[in-house]
Amino acid sequence: MSARKTLAVLLGSGLLLGTAQLSAAPTASMLADTCAGCHGTDGASTGPATPSLAGMSEVYMVDSMKAFKSGERYSTIMGRIAKGYSEEEFKLMASVFAKQPVATTSQKTDATKVAAGEKLFGKNCEKCHDEKGGLADDDAGILYSQWLPYLQYTMEDYKAGSREMPKKMKKKVDKLSDAEIEALLQFFASQQ
Repeated sequence: MSARKTLAVLLGSGLLLGTAQLSAAPTASMLADTCAGCHGTDGASTGPATPSLAGMSEVYMVDSMKAFKSGERYSTIMGRIAKGYSEEEFKLMASVFAKQPVATTSQKTDATKVAAGEKLFGKNCEKCHDEKGGLADDDAGILYSQWLPYLQYTMEDYKAGSREMPKKMKKKVDKLSDAEIEALLQFFASQQ
């Protein structure tokens, strides 16, 4: 075979191989990396209005993404983003974040409110939000060490009715004053 033909065969093979690689499905880590711009590397958020995803259960994350995609769960941007993914891709992303340790934040909290919040947590929240809101297996989301502004915005959404509160949670929250709710949020945000 001439040098020209050999070069043409090699180039053609390379192009075909390149096309095959481009059409391969993205991996779980590739999909999870698309979340890093907002939710931080490995799901550890550095933005106070954005939750950390690290340590979330696969079930909770997949259910959340499906709710964003369908519009069932209120969002400012996640609904639009979720529409670009399939349920299988949600599962792949969730598998990556579930393997990460729960992320911690370093933020200022009010020690008096944190102490009051800890007492309220024991009476009102502990049955559903195990380990101070840090146990993924309870499928109630991670509250442990989430950014305080994120927790506050989420509670505002719940109270305004733009996000549906679970019935058990609603019964508890309806009995709490705004100051007690703030103390609880300070408690969750303070966890290290």
